[in-house]
Amino acid sequence: MDKPLAISMGEPAGVGPDIVLGLYARRRELGLSPFCLFGNTDFLRARAERLGLRIEMIEVAVADAAPAFADSLPIVPIEGLVSDNPGHASPLSANAVIGSIAAAMDATLTGTCRALVTAPIHKAALYHSGFKHPGHTEFLAELCARGGKPPLPVMMLAHGGLRTVPVTIHVPIKDVASLLTRDLIVETVRVVAHDLKQRFGIAEPQIAVAGLNPHAGEGGAIGREDLEIVAPAVAQLQFEGIAVEGPLPADTLFYPTHWARYDAVVAMYHDQALIPIKTVAFEDAVNVTLGLPIVRTSPDHGTAFDLAGTGRASSKSFLAAISMADGMTARS
Repeated sequence: MDKPLAISMGEPAGVGPDIVLGLYARRRELGLSPFCLFGNTDFLRARAERLGLRIEMIEVAVADAAPAFADSLPIVPIEGLVSDNPGHASPLSANAVIGSIAAAMDATLTGTCRALVTAPIHKAALYHSGFKHPGHTEFLAELCARGGKPPLPVMMLAHGGLRTVPVTIHVPIKDVASLLTRDLIVETVRVVAHDLKQRFGIAEPQIAVAGLNPHAGEGGAIGREDLEIVAPAVAQLQFEGIAVEGPLPADTLFYPTHWARYDAVVAMYHDQALIPIKTVAFEDAVNVTLGLPIVRTSPDHGTAFDLAGTGRASSKSFLAAISMADGMTARS
């Protein structure tokens, strides 16, 4: 726990920088462990001034961040054109945003930082600078590859003991059935089971798998995917000794009493997984990326351009992401 967390700056026009600055200002009250912020120093000073936060900032090498944290916010400087213009994303900031993520990831991969917490990004602004990934998670997986095959990144949303994982993520609903395969479900659940043990300290994780179709297909009467793809995947996982059940009807699986029986629920598509967790923990859920060689968490919200620069953005999810990264690395 003597190494700092790495926090990437995120989209400058959004609420990520606001929240990180606000949390640092309350570091003693909150009992925060040391972190270093990878970002553009001039921009961060301008944003702190806009928010009325009197924060000392110091540019440091990552190795010097933890000792500086008590008195000054340690900034690992990222060059680029970054303006303090809340609510208005600019492609000119893209290189600094991408550079912040890459540098924070590198510090975590090399062990100088013990975990990565990422602030929200605005992908549309990044695409103009050649960003080719469907999301943050896929970019992080490529950075982990370092010239080899990228690991399979698995997205988990978590709040307390409630955890949910989508097998397919940022794809159109019309494509979900064609993208689901037995192998993809098996690999996803393997990653979930492994990381629940290694990262969350759950000795014998219990995992539920939701069906794709209404009522999990009703034996093939409402689509055959659950019968021909999901059920065989579950059977293979059970043969491997993983405690998994399914396919289970999603309309009853996420009833809190049922959900609480499992350490994680693996769902077939984005909204099937995210609607339940956001319903019960809209401000408090954490996005965790499983399957990477590092611990990575992030708040479960976006850039919230309408709140940027106002000081009114909730810090609950970001604080929960920092706390979860703390807990996960304490077990490593």
